[in-house]
Amino acid sequence: MSGRSTPRPKDRQGAGDGAFVRRAKVAILAGVGYLVAFVFIAPYLEMALTALKPDRELTKSPTTFLPKHWDFANFVNVWKAAPIWKNMQVSLIVAAVATLIALAVALPAAYYTARNRFRGRGAFLLLVLVTQMFAPTALVIGIYREMVALNLTDTLLGLILVNAAFNLPFCVWILHGYFSSIPKALEEAAYLDGAGKIKALTRVTLPLSLPGLVTAVIYTFIGAWNEYVVALTITSSPDRQPLTVAVPGFVTSYQQHWQYLFATSLIAIVPVVILFVFIERYLIGGLTAGSVK
Repeated sequence: MSGRSTPRPKDRQGAGDGAFVRRAKVAILAGVGYLVAFVFIAPYLEMALTALKPDRELTKSPTTFLPKHWDFANFVNVWKAAPIWKNMQVSLIVAAVATLIALAVALPAAYYTARNRFRGRGAFLLLVLVTQMFAPTALVIGIYREMVALNLTDTLLGLILVNAAFNLPFCVWILHGYFSSIPKALEEAAYLDGAGKIKALTRVTLPLSLPGLVTAVIYTFIGAWNEYVVALTITSSPDRQPLTVAVPGFVTSYQQHWQYLFATSLIAIVPVVILFVFIERYLIGGLTAGSVK
């Protein structure tokens, strides 16, 4: 006679009810997740469908949600309708160089404030935080006058300096937090192994603070890439304007090319997506990395 007991009907019914409840919870959570994802994706879907409509479908009323005639040539013709490639080059240069400058300045400042206690340290960090309260829109007149005084209007250097300055406080704060969370004992162990301060910083501290570095890079790059008000104010030449200033030029009082506007908007998303694809694995790797010597 076997020692294994046969489950009673009530036990089987209870187990079945529990499995059903779990499946129902999973289905509900999945449904909510898909709904939230659709809410975020819907604007981009509308942009894509509008970009694929011919001009005659956008000017006549009523318009349809789906294009009656799919015009994929809009993504080719938009490069001929405006100097989009030149504007994209300007945006890439401004965003990339502003990110490098912001990190180059923020790294030593954040590391020093995280590793050293000095008089005025709290006031300095508070001042850095307070600067985040001032938006470029509120300071655009002062920024323009400063650019005129420095003879930097309608130049890439002016755009780079402004974007680097406005993203610098966030970089300092995020890197300060990550450097503070890394124990000093790890650097001291590197000193015992013969490493200097620079080597300990590059071999120990920076790899462990990789999530903070990645966050600072993404935030600064996207902030500089999407900046519009200051670029509109201090630039006037079409070949020196970033993509954000060039995009609204398709819809004016004299012309209305909505298909080109949305096609360019979708094109403008591509560099940011590519950056995130290449940098995501470093972000995940940094989040899961341990501090084991």
